[in-house]
Amino acid sequence: MPQTKSERTRALIRDTALASFRGRGFDDTTLRLIAKEAGVSLGNAYYYFPTKNHLVQELYVEVQREHRVAAEPLLAGHADLVERLGVVYRTGLATLQPFHPFAAGFVGAAISPKSPINPLGEDSAEARELAVGLFTEAVAGAKHSLPDDLARSLPEVFWLGYLLLALYWVYDSSPGQERTLRLLDRGLKLLALALPLAKVPLLRKPLRELVELIAEVRA
Repeated sequence: MPQTKSERTRALIRDTALASFRGRGFDDTTLRLIAKEAGVSLGNAYYYFPTKNHLVQELYVEVQREHRVAAEPLLAGHADLVERLGVVYRTGLATLQPFHPFAAGFVGAAISPKSPINPLGEDSAEARELAVGLFTEAVAGAKHSLPDDLARSLPEVFWLGYLLLALYWVYDSSPGQERTLRLLDRGLKLLALALPLAKVPLLRKPLRELVELIAEVRA
């Protein structure tokens, strides 16, 4: 818990902002509104968080922590790699679900490569590391016979797939975003068919090159 007055003020502004993002979305949340609802001066709000984007990064981290809390107990019940990945993907979408009415606003603000809230950007490193770490845990705790170098590379590939799935989810207007869930189920079935091919010597090198290509695109 925050101990000093400064820490308490920062935590108050942060918590007020996160509540506003959850209730209003990105576009309708402003630092002026946050300061008013937190009962602090606008200058004080700017002192702790120079821009709204800094507060979005706080939101990213909180959502990733919630994702981990939701996924870890379920991961314990599965040993199969594809099933464990399914847990991570589904709990991730469930964690995002309250934001669906406002998600397009966040995407619009984040989509530019130069955006400070782009999930691939330097400013998003903490949230990204949390997300990739969860996929790493899903792979490391699974029973599989993948080559070690491939297993080490796959978590980031799976995370990039999660970003693409989330982008599809943002614009999915079907009830409960059921189209996204169907897409995920089909993708996991294809993955279950494809992973054993990594053990075939003839296919191992092309698959490794494909993973390296994806990593290069990420960089």
